[in-house]
Amino acid sequence: MAALVFFSDGFQLAGADGAETRPASAVPLAVLGDSDSHSYQDKVSFPAGSGKRGGAYRATTLQWTEVLARLRAQELDQGEWGVWGVHRIVARVQEWVGLQNRAPRKEDYQYNFAISGAGCETLTTGGGRQVQRLLALMDREPARWREGVVVLRIGVNSFGMDDGLDQFARDPMGAGIQGEVAQCLSQVRAAIALVHAKHEQTRFVLVGIYDNSNWPRYFDRWQSSAALANVARGLDVYDQALQRMADADPRIAFFDDRAWFAKRWGTRDAQGRPAYRPVVLASGLTVHNTIGDEPHHAVIADGHAGLVWNVLWAQSLVELLNQRLGLKITPIGDAEASRLVDSLLASNR
Repeated sequence: MAALVFFSDGFQLAGADGAETRPASAVPLAVLGDSDSHSYQDKVSFPAGSGKRGGAYRATTLQWTEVLARLRAQELDQGEWGVWGVHRIVARVQEWVGLQNRAPRKEDYQYNFAISGAGCETLTTGGGRQVQRLLALMDREPARWREGVVVLRIGVNSFGMDDGLDQFARDPMGAGIQGEVAQCLSQVRAAIALVHAKHEQTRFVLVGIYDNSNWPRYFDRWQSSAALANVARGLDVYDQALQRMADADPRIAFFDDRAWFAKRWGTRDAQGRPAYRPVVLASGLTVHNTIGDEPHHAVIADGHAGLVWNVLWAQSLVELLNQRLGLKITPIGDAEASRLVDSLLASNR
């Protein structure tokens, strides 16, 4: 039976022999963001039977953070897996009496502060205040975090869903939607500044915005080259600003999420219709840019990235950490990535 080890900001679910051990050389890896980084195996946020995060394939549908925990836990330390934080209302009451706690309550890795549904404002304001919660944790071990990395992946809920893409398609430089982009960039800059004010050597990966016109749920939208070009131009403002931050600071790397997807699955055609190619793993599993919980779909039924997407994304993140930030994490080869997928699928039969 699992032992419960209590902390001020939640409790850890540990094995009978206590907390997992990791070598001192493991690089601390924290996450700020939204549902694109919130672990799928969180039974608090996604209870059994909810149908979310993989449905019948839930146990073997991993988020990219969970992929790294399977493949590189000895080299990248995301903290212990457990239930962390309290309900937002409880956290607010505690703050009134001078106590600090993380919110909302969820089951995840200790250093993962991503919140499903989060907009950019949750980085530093409101009940989430992901950066401040992270800093409270980092301040406990400042020496370790000199070698640490923070992955910041956010924005889609602020300006990347259908309403935002509609506005970009009509006028990519429109004041309203670009105001949302500007506010998000302000939050990203504030997040970096807050961390570097106390932990100046901590490194960042800034993940660019994904283009949801490639989301299967939106295939019937923006079916013209002009509309898609406008969407891309509007999204470029965010990505180019992140790229400039990375160009100006060796502690920061930019992950181009749109280029990453296009390299693997492709894009729409000149008329704006789906023209994607499949991804084929070393084992022969063929994955299409379609939606469904079965592993041959790139996107699971609730609209999030599927297993293969997240395995390949984690593979590319490790490559970026090594090439841009100078880490020496063992690369995840194609054969290893395929073996993980195969083993998960075999366990689900």
